[in-house]
Amino acid sequence: MATNSHSKKTPNADTSIGTSVKIKTMHELAQHVDYSLLNTLAADPQATEDGNDHKPRQVFSGHYVPVTPTPIANPLYVAHSQAFFDELGFDESLALEHDFKRLFSGDMSNIDSNIHPYGWATGYALSIYGTEYTQQCPFQTGNGYGDGRALSVLEVELSGKRWEMQLKGAGRTPYCRGADGRAVLRSSVREFLAQEHMHALGVPTSRSLSLFMSQSETVDRPWYLEGSDSQDPEVMVPNLVAISTRVAPSFLRVGQVELFGRRARRHEHPNALNELKAIVAHLIEREYKEDIDTTLPFEKQVVELAIAFRERLTTLVSHWVRVGYCQGNFNSDNCAGGGYTLDYGPFGFCEMFDPVYQPWTGGGRHFSFLNQPIAAHKNFEMLCSALAVLLEGAEDEANALSLVADEFPEVMESKMQGMWAAKLGLSQYDHTLLIELLQLMVRTGVDYTIFFRELSSLPKDVSALSPSFYNAPKELLLSQWKAWLGAWQNQIENSGDKVSIAAQMRRTNPKYTWREWLVVPAYKRAETGDFMRVHYLQDILSKPYEEQTQAIEQEFYKRRPLEFFGAGGVSHYSCSS
Repeated sequence: MATNSHSKKTPNADTSIGTSVKIKTMHELAQHVDYSLLNTLAADPQATEDGNDHKPRQVFSGHYVPVTPTPIANPLYVAHSQAFFDELGFDESLALEHDFKRLFSGDMSNIDSNIHPYGWATGYALSIYGTEYTQQCPFQTGNGYGDGRALSVLEVELSGKRWEMQLKGAGRTPYCRGADGRAVLRSSVREFLAQEHMHALGVPTSRSLSLFMSQSETVDRPWYLEGSDSQDPEVMVPNLVAISTRVAPSFLRVGQVELFGRRARRHEHPNALNELKAIVAHLIEREYKEDIDTTLPFEKQVVELAIAFRERLTTLVSHWVRVGYCQGNFNSDNCAGGGYTLDYGPFGFCEMFDPVYQPWTGGGRHFSFLNQPIAAHKNFEMLCSALAVLLEGAEDEANALSLVADEFPEVMESKMQGMWAAKLGLSQYDHTLLIELLQLMVRTGVDYTIFFRELSSLPKDVSALSPSFYNAPKELLLSQWKAWLGAWQNQIENSGDKVSIAAQMRRTNPKYTWREWLVVPAYKRAETGDFMRVHYLQDILSKPYEEQTQAIEQEFYKRRPLEFFGAGGVSHYSCSS
């Protein structure tokens, strides 16, 4: 039986890393290991000691299950994030070091003695748009939800920061609900590239460390026929598997807190309330200790947590809309407790502007592009519902938490207004001007990214915006565009120095964005062992606000070609990964 008896390791070296000293080996990295989650929280009492726990089963209590990853066969290096390596203090050579390759392709055998020979998977509840679900759980209880194919393998302290490293596609866990626990190369390339692109866009996000693929192991997944415009996949296709490693301060989710809130509310076992309190305290320690005074009574810390998370979540979603990102499946289990973007599954970036753009065929309008603020509110309500269990008997704090929840729409609206004002270069938000613009964009058919980037040059003539137009506006629509542009220019005149305004707008409105039709060739070539396109995209997407070469501009700064509208696997995709 697994217990919470791990002793806290004292690193064999100073946990700070000087700028002149780079980590070159896994042995050196192992000196910075510190397992705060394993040392602080409780293991599932029914778990095994050695992590050999790969069959679906109910997990009734405990915060995590020790699980060993399943290595991919014949692993091959695909890529690593040079920018993130530099931030972590890793030497470039570490990406190709033998033990690094073994660990981050799923092999924890014969590992450095400072590193546990197993990882850990966590459970969480499922809420969809503010409604609790247990039906998708194979046991109809909710005790089978959790990390079905994600395994954290390290927690390290580097340069005064704590990072958790998690393998995605590392095989079966007790939460896999009958699936194989693998990720395919296609989805792994997408997530690897997207995380670093989002970071470069200035959007809070988990980060990409490395990507390894198998040269021989495949799994079958439903996908689209070549040239298909079907909404749903038509065939089962063998896919090479891969493991990507994502990194964040923690991988605690709203759904995780929610799971323990449900158990405590229903008194499912004698320790349920203590487990809820422990996971909330751990969330505060891992993500909010700079924001919350932990000497306060715990009930007050709970209210402060809700306030701090509300600030981060509303800021995050306003960033998503700013850069055209759509999460696609923004359930509470895909909502990070730290307030950053997590779990790049059926995500997409809006190209031709559509308020209800939704890349995932199963997502519906409730998770569509401009509905994301409402989806965030639903997730916030679920967190507050779980936190409220801790405040029973503390009337003042319970009332304060209720007020924090009630004020979410007002805070969200304020963040959205500030974001739209910044995109338009205005010193003050103008609701009428924005609504008129969005209506014109829909009626004309406008590329979201190109339009706002061209607007950043403060044009006085509609023709300057034409690179973003899918359809040339006819006379009546053109006159409406001219009227809007004139009204906007009048606002710009009153907003300050034009040179400064244009510079600020270019820092707000990226020039280069994720375009699925340009990413598809990268993962298709990767299947043949050609990773040049992946590396090429890494470089371009890491500089989204910069002017790049003329050749890059001609290839990447353009509207989606007509043949990719409605194309399965490009304009839309199933959650098949």
